[in-house]
Amino acid sequence: MFGLSELAIILLVVIAVIAVKKGPELARTAGKSARILKAEARAARNGGTEPQVIQGEVLRPGTTGGAEQEPGAR
Repeated sequence: MFGLSELAIILLVVIAVIAVKKGPELARTAGKSARILKAEARAARNGGTEPQVIQGEVLRPGTTGGAEQEPGAR
C-alpha cells in the first residue's frame, strides 16, 4: 500500500489545497483580531477605565438583524 513518506506528501498536498481556499480569509480575520487587540492594549495603557459606547441596533431575541421587517410592523 502506501508508505509513510507517500502519506505525508498526500497530506501536504491536501493542506496546500485547503490553504489556498481559506488562506486569505484566515489572514483577514487574524489582521482584524490583531488590530482589536492592539487598540485594547493601547486603551488599557492610557488608563481607559471608562467603557466606549458602540452605536448599533438593538435587536429583540429571534430577529434577523433588521434585514427583514416583521409583518404588520410600520
